[in-house]
Amino acid sequence: MTLQRALAAALGIAFLWGGTSQAGDITYHRFASEILGRDYHYALYLPDGYHETNQAYPILYLLHGSFGSERDWVESGRIEQAADHMIREGLMPSTVIVMPGSESWWIDGHNEAARSAFFQELMPTVEETWQVVPRREWRAIGGLSAGGYGTLNFVLERPDLFAAAAALSPASYHPLPPRNSSAWRHPAFLDETGDFDETLWQRRNYTTHLEGYLERDAVVPLYLSAGNRDVYNAEHHTRLVRQALVPHQPDLVAMEVLRGGHTWRVWRASLPSALAWIGRFLQGPVPLEVLVDEGVSEPSSAGTRSR
Repeated sequence: MTLQRALAAALGIAFLWGGTSQAGDITYHRFASEILGRDYHYALYLPDGYHETNQAYPILYLLHGSFGSERDWVESGRIEQAADHMIREGLMPSTVIVMPGSESWWIDGHNEAARSAFFQELMPTVEETWQVVPRREWRAIGGLSAGGYGTLNFVLERPDLFAAAAALSPASYHPLPPRNSSAWRHPAFLDETGDFDETLWQRRNYTTHLEGYLERDAVVPLYLSAGNRDVYNAEHHTRLVRQALVPHQPDLVAMEVLRGGHTWRVWRASLPSALAWIGRFLQGPVPLEVLVDEGVSEPSSAGTRSR
């Protein structure tokens, strides 16, 4: 199936998630984080059959937006229904989905080291706890708004870790966020005097990683989307991201513009396309004994390298 047909099929059935022949489970978990100095919370989607099949699954990390939580994708994004449907229709493999919570913009900011905690604690903990394949070909990431900002930063910095990515209305504003963006009042970017740290924003934005990414061989297929009435002009900034990447990966960066604003209505509408895109590049589940026999592990420790 071509990309266009896959995306069209996904969109055409996006709201037809009826049926109970296949249903995953949502649970909530936490572990003690030394980096954050508190518990690290995350929501978890396990696909239908996870407990019975004796398989190791691909994994998708989904990041929430500014001032959000690990519950957003479940309660507002309807990820359980979307994933059930896409898996049932064969548009993505059965996949474990992890939805972490963050009090930052997925950066090492003024309030917490969210980036370091994600790479050095969340990923190793999750991938040692649950039946997933800890390899690039089985790992993807996505996010919306500030989570899209985090997604772009993570894949451009560490393309060796992710097989595919999706950024929905990414808040990767360049050179600075619009004045109505919550970034201007978020603790991640507020210095000790309570002022927005413009230098930190520019150091943490995707543009910092862009040159290094373009020089590497690893390419992360990327799906982008935005609403045509986004109050933060996310469509414009998303197009800038696409323009920067198209010469490097012309067939591996897609962008979709939907009717609407910076809202869950747009993100729910684009979620099937995002999952279908990711599903094109993720490897499917493998028997657990294959991992044991081959001693599969991530070739390099995630997050130990910084720039």
